[in-house]
Amino acid sequence: MKRTRFTRVAAAAATALGLLALTACGGQTPAAAPSTAAADAQFPKTIEHAMGSTTIEKKPLRVATLDASYTDAALLLGAEIAGYTTYRKGDESFPSYLGDVSGLTKDAVNVGALAEPSLDKILEAQPDLIVSAKVRHEALYSQLEKIAPTIMSVSTGPSWKQNIVMLGDALGKKDLAEKLITEYKDRAKAVGEEILKKNPGLTYSYLRFAGEDTARLYSSTSFLGEIMTDAGIARPAGQPDSKEKILVELSQEQLPTADAGLIIVSAFGQDTAEGEKSRAQKQAFMSNPLWSTLKGEVLEVDDRVFATSVSIQGAHGVLTALAEKYGVDPHLPQK
Repeated sequence: MKRTRFTRVAAAAATALGLLALTACGGQTPAAAPSTAAADAQFPKTIEHAMGSTTIEKKPLRVATLDASYTDAALLLGAEIAGYTTYRKGDESFPSYLGDVSGLTKDAVNVGALAEPSLDKILEAQPDLIVSAKVRHEALYSQLEKIAPTIMSVSTGPSWKQNIVMLGDALGKKDLAEKLITEYKDRAKAVGEEILKKNPGLTYSYLRFAGEDTARLYSSTSFLGEIMTDAGIARPAGQPDSKEKILVELSQEQLPTADAGLIIVSAFGQDTAEGEKSRAQKQAFMSNPLWSTLKGEVLEVDDRVFATSVSIQGAHGVLTALAEKYGVDPHLPQK
């Protein structure tokens, strides 16, 4: 009999992040005072990025983040958010898995939806730096760089770790960015080892519903795919995968190919009016007789953590949820 378990990932992730912030970053001031002068001395500096090269004359303090993953990254590195975009309707506040970020977001301006940020609002926010991805806002680049120095990665999901380092470099905190990524990798490895000790040979799949005709089976190159690789937990041999895309589309007839030891499930906009279609699609797929043929255990998770965070904070939230699921040591840093 397959069992379904619901988990409060957001609360657990917030707790994990709070501990991580205290140990790795000193609360909301990641860079210690003695390093401030050294960071300032790095400027002016030139950053190579997906759209070319950008010279930043002085250390940026206020950042306009036009993708949620960069909002998370800027907060992780202690930068003040000048402006930010929203990924789904109703996301006026910052997600709970970030913990208390009020000190760095008190003057943050919502500059519009991810797909259509307002240039006027970005200008009004007066950022020292603008960061986004080419896949998101290539068409706006020439206008954005007239407002403030602008850097862009190629994408967000597959390159999320490199993106954090790029932003860290632009903020004069590259060493801190690399340190935090190393700490995350060490934790992922430790949590994964604990889980596999209790569940040798465990495999996983991640099925996400976004209100479409097909479900999204996330690939090994996706955000979650990288986390699970870092944790040493594999996808089932022969399961549909892609090295070029972050997902493979599955029809209801293809549901059996999503089977694994652990079947992770989420729905876009899961708790909002915008998520109505996603919830209906999830219900339709899970009511299909083929769903009952799946042998793996189903874990329904917070979509904002597992799918849209694309950040170290989100990755730590995933690890905390998995550790909770399997009752293993979450390997949280000591205060």
